[in-house]
Amino acid sequence: MRFFVLATDYDGTIAHHGVVDAATREALNRVRSSGRKLVLVTGRELPDLQRVFAESDLPLELFDSVVAENGALVHRPSTKQTRLIAEAPPPAFVAALRERGVEPLSVGQVIVATWQPHETVVLETIRELGLELQVIFNKGAVMVLPSGINKAVGLRAALEELGLSPHNAVAVGDAENDHAFLSQCECAVAVGNALPALKERADHVTAGDHGHGIQELAAALVESDLATIAARLDRHRLEIGTVSAAGAGRESSSAGDKVYVAPYGPPVLVAGTSGGGKTTLTTGLLEAVAEHGYQFFIVDPEGDYSELPGVTVLGDAHHAPGTSEVLELLATPGGNVAVNLLGVPVGDRPAFLEALLPHLQEMRARLGRPHWLIVDEAHHVLPAGRPGALALPRSFSGVLLVTVHPEHVAPALLEEVGVVLLIGSSPATTMAGFAEAAGCAAPQIGADPLPPGEALMWFRGTPSPPLRFRPRPPSAERRRHLRKYAAGELGPDKSFYFRGPEEKLNLRVQNLQLFMQVADGVDDDTWLYHLQRGDYSRWFRDAIKDPDLAAEAATIEKAYGDQDAGETGRDGQQDGQNESQRESQRSKAQIRAAIEKRYTAAA
Repeated sequence: MRFFVLATDYDGTIAHHGVVDAATREALNRVRSSGRKLVLVTGRELPDLQRVFAESDLPLELFDSVVAENGALVHRPSTKQTRLIAEAPPPAFVAALRERGVEPLSVGQVIVATWQPHETVVLETIRELGLELQVIFNKGAVMVLPSGINKAVGLRAALEELGLSPHNAVAVGDAENDHAFLSQCECAVAVGNALPALKERADHVTAGDHGHGIQELAAALVESDLATIAARLDRHRLEIGTVSAAGAGRESSSAGDKVYVAPYGPPVLVAGTSGGGKTTLTTGLLEAVAEHGYQFFIVDPEGDYSELPGVTVLGDAHHAPGTSEVLELLATPGGNVAVNLLGVPVGDRPAFLEALLPHLQEMRARLGRPHWLIVDEAHHVLPAGRPGALALPRSFSGVLLVTVHPEHVAPALLEEVGVVLLIGSSPATTMAGFAEAAGCAAPQIGADPLPPGEALMWFRGTPSPPLRFRPRPPSAERRRHLRKYAAGELGPDKSFYFRGPEEKLNLRVQNLQLFMQVADGVDDDTWLYHLQRGDYSRWFRDAIKDPDLAAEAATIEKAYGDQDAGETGRDGQQDGQNESQRESQRSKAQIRAAIEKRYTAAA
């Protein structure tokens, strides 16, 4: 289920001339009986609203929450508790309006309201008294509220109390003061009698007016979760890049056209060789998710996402995260969470996720969030041959799997993948591995590696070839070098080991800072042995995930590749031992300089 709450205006929407008819009441009851919540969002003052409901024999308790006074207060009918969102204007303001003959004048707990044409006097009084107040118009009504208070603010407060997100809400209204709360919800609906300006900005306009429109909307909500309307929603699409020059012409695309992923849809797979840019692509997508206000949860086995802004990280190299901690943080609709699994032994990581997934599934079934689940190193934590993936329902949308080896991910998940994003040096091989494991035909992809900074997008089940695009660069570059690669602690499987030509050593290096320290102490033969094998550039590329550093190190390795550690000098005249020492010292200095150029500030 995508829509867990219906937020509706009162006058002109569910009510016609202040009255809610029997058919509309029944429609609202059907929505609530479907397990969804009802929130009333109105400009009326609470006592007036309570009187109207009492006179019509319509229980206000039909609504799980009431946002009154145009967003200034939230009332829970079931508990009779009321919470003010803002302070009331000073008595001097109300007194000044009365002295100037502003009538009628209604004063609520926060709101002060009158009617046109008194707006000129109201604005002059605000200016003369130097107050930070705003005037909101609503079909002739003139409402005065503290600056920044509107229906959107009140609705967000009400939804937070219910543990719900605006992204799981459909909002419906008819007038000027409904713009704000409609626009913040996943689906904005205007009833047939709404003002033209509201209709223009709504995602959907009902054929019926007033209660007839509500009845129409309620039926679509209960029967299909607004499937027809939701299929047309595009203002929440997640931008992940732009079409590259090589991708122009396919799918009627031009270079520079934006490339999107749907916020609700089948699982997405990001796959490719190490160092190809999977983390950068994933980070760009996560930034788009965050920009739109969707809640996300990251399973981060290697600590790659610990520097993402706005994310609470649980766990580190020394402490494993706990399930209760995760669920407590996710209880807040806006709380994004990453679990760093460096403190969990590699072999225990699948079991950790298997234990957590049922709780996430229950939360989604009850609240519709977290909206996105991102699983990095999916071949390790959701591997083929384990039952963990079965904890995910087949309709589990908003899943992003990131892996080097898609063929090693649980087939039950791969079978549901709808979008494949390929990156790296072997896109055809990666796609073939996915297709075989997922049981589908692979599209035609050239054998050439993708150029740096480019990726392929393929929509499964379509005859169209993959689209080449340039992923959006993360706007807030993560400084993972700071804590993880420069001075953090990589796991045993990602660490570097100085062993030497006869493997007499076994010196483990967990980060770049330690790498430089140990390198200074190892003997020349050991250093040159790894240098000439290309071990340093390989580690920088595969474990440190820094292709630029790897490329520079490879150039240094190649420069010394023609010499063996014990060989006599290049011209046959120099002493071999002295030459080896010089080569060792020179290459160490060059590797150190390459590291410090990129990571000194981080360390």
